[in-house]
Amino acid sequence: MVNLSGPDAAAAALSEVRDRALQATGAAFMITDASVPERPIVWVNDAFTRTTGYTLAQVRGRSANVLIGPETDLSTIAAFSAAMSAGRSVSGTVVSYRSTGQPFWNHVSLSPIHDDAGRVTHWVANQVDVTDEVMASAAQRHEVEVERQARHELGVLTEISSLLMDLDDPQTLQAIADQLAGGIIDWAGFFLNDGGLHAAAGIDVNAPPSGRRRRHGPGAPRAGERRRPHGPDPVQALLDGAAEKPVDLDLTATYPDRTASTWLVGHLREVLSDRRVTTVVLLPLEGRRRVLGLLAVVPRSRTGSDGLASSTRNVLELTVRRVGLGIDNVRLYAREHAVAETLQRAMLPQQAQVDGVDVWTYYSPNTDHAQIGGDWYDVLQVSPDVVAVVIGDVVGHDVEAAAAMGQLRSVVRAFAYELATPGLVLERVDQVVDGMTIPRAASMVLMTLTHRSGTWHLEYSRAGHLPVMLVRDGHPMLLDEAGGSMIGFGGRPRSTAGHDLLPGDVLVFYTDGLIERRDRPLREGLVALQDLASGITAIDAAGIGEDLIAGLVDRAEDDIAVVVVRLPDHAADGAVHAHSRSARRWVLPSEPASIGRARHAVLRTGRAWNLSDVGSAELVASELVANAVLHGWGPISLRLFDTGDGLRIEVEDANPAPPVTADGHPGRVGGYGMRIVERLADWGWRPLPKGKLVWARMRAVELAGPAERAGSAGGADGPGEGDGTDHSAG
Repeated sequence: MVNLSGPDAAAAALSEVRDRALQATGAAFMITDASVPERPIVWVNDAFTRTTGYTLAQVRGRSANVLIGPETDLSTIAAFSAAMSAGRSVSGTVVSYRSTGQPFWNHVSLSPIHDDAGRVTHWVANQVDVTDEVMASAAQRHEVEVERQARHELGVLTEISSLLMDLDDPQTLQAIADQLAGGIIDWAGFFLNDGGLHAAAGIDVNAPPSGRRRRHGPGAPRAGERRRPHGPDPVQALLDGAAEKPVDLDLTATYPDRTASTWLVGHLREVLSDRRVTTVVLLPLEGRRRVLGLLAVVPRSRTGSDGLASSTRNVLELTVRRVGLGIDNVRLYAREHAVAETLQRAMLPQQAQVDGVDVWTYYSPNTDHAQIGGDWYDVLQVSPDVVAVVIGDVVGHDVEAAAAMGQLRSVVRAFAYELATPGLVLERVDQVVDGMTIPRAASMVLMTLTHRSGTWHLEYSRAGHLPVMLVRDGHPMLLDEAGGSMIGFGGRPRSTAGHDLLPGDVLVFYTDGLIERRDRPLREGLVALQDLASGITAIDAAGIGEDLIAGLVDRAEDDIAVVVVRLPDHAADGAVHAHSRSARRWVLPSEPASIGRARHAVLRTGRAWNLSDVGSAELVASELVANAVLHGWGPISLRLFDTGDGLRIEVEDANPAPPVTADGHPGRVGGYGMRIVERLADWGWRPLPKGKLVWARMRAVELAGPAERAGSAGGADGPGEGDGTDHSAG
């Protein structure tokens, strides 16, 4: 035994303490021999054994690669080797493996040990098991990523919800598909089943959905042909609601002819030819009663059992549910709107032409109520010498109100032709309505105008309605006699009042929508109506009506019906140039008599505005209206504008086909109408949401000769002649 004393003893004691400390520390240490290329392990402490499961005896002489396994990042191991070859310290975190094969995250710090000459003789590795810290960090990163993805998906849904507010836009579906493709998937496309499956950028609100087992695309069976495909048709099964959703459609497969699957696969192969896509996921667009179409998507990742990531599938399912219900709602509203509009047009009469009387009518629905309401009017030529005018209001703004209005109008018409006295007519109406149990209250005024020896006499009776206004020489007067309860609540005889009329007298029939507003009570509205009427100088019924509408109505808060009747003053009208609103409008029925009415309207307006060359304007208007009668659909709208440098004529009808100038009809008279219009005016047309508008701006050009003037006469008086517009495209 060697006895050490002094400094040597102290050094030996310190070395022993250091060895015990390295063994006792909780940090795992490993020492390798740097003099051998494989750098074998020469020593490990107890913490290393506890961490890795390897004892010193098990690893002595072996390379540290004993800790490497399948998930170890070899690039990190290569970085360690490069640093050790350069004699530099290095640290990093890598997946290591215990003796049991269990992986763990190992933070390794390698440091060189030098001899007195400065040579690296050994490497010491300090190892720390950081699995818990790494897993916690990974979980936190995952939570952050999930939250970020959720926010992104919520943003996509928000944008889609905004787009769904405008589903009747022709590009809405394409915009939603682009939003999906830009956010959560690689590609998307909508396909609607309207008369067969087709790619859809927007919605045709008037297209009915196809029935079950509908064939799609080219090669569809002819009418009466029945052929059932042999083999699977997964797309049709999805459209029929008979397939699990979503459906993976294999674009490399072959499907039976004349099937939805064959058509869609062919379409998608062409659309996705540059994407190397073999499978597309299909989700149904479900309405309330049937599948309306489908959404085809190409996912970014296919992690779910159905080929879609869970979060992506949730967004897509919400999207197709909202789009399907949105399409259903838009089409339902369009059908209800069409029914309401058709019913309203059927109930409201077209303006009657009354000999010796200037009549103008106006109706404006409150646009908040789908263009249907209970306001109504009628103008009847009871006999050659008797004209009846009625205006009324049924409570409500719905189909029931319109139906009640239609019933009342029919009853009043029937009795007005039978009975001459307004009070007696309303008594009979009371009796009939009481038996019909019409569920809505209604008011009305019925007035008859009788022509006697060159003068006119009026009689009227009121059933809970606002009084008619008589304007004579600028002084308004309310005809408020012969009043009574609303229709159906009479139960007693109704009275009749009468007045004699003079040339130039004006009668204004109206409903409360003309004078009542949220900021103006009914009584104040009546005062405003009388004040405005006292200052009107127009000498035609249309001008008087336009001035009243312009002065009292900023925006319709309720339905408005107005009838203006004026008795022309032939002695004074020619010398008067009235300052009035420079616009006129009429709604005419699609019938030959409207051509003559349009000519009379232009003549009256020309006199009121003191326009020159009214005859040419009369001819142009009659030609345009004749075209609308011959080829248009529904009511015809005629508008006149005094632009300051001439007269502008506009005619609107429901046929969207553009007017085409023709060279006449071979073998028969006529066909030169638009040629005449071209000689007299600059003209053009523009499409409307429901039809078209043809306009003409008059210019001072006379016809070339009497032949052309004679050739135009037939087109001005009735349809079938003098018309050179070809609407065959419509």
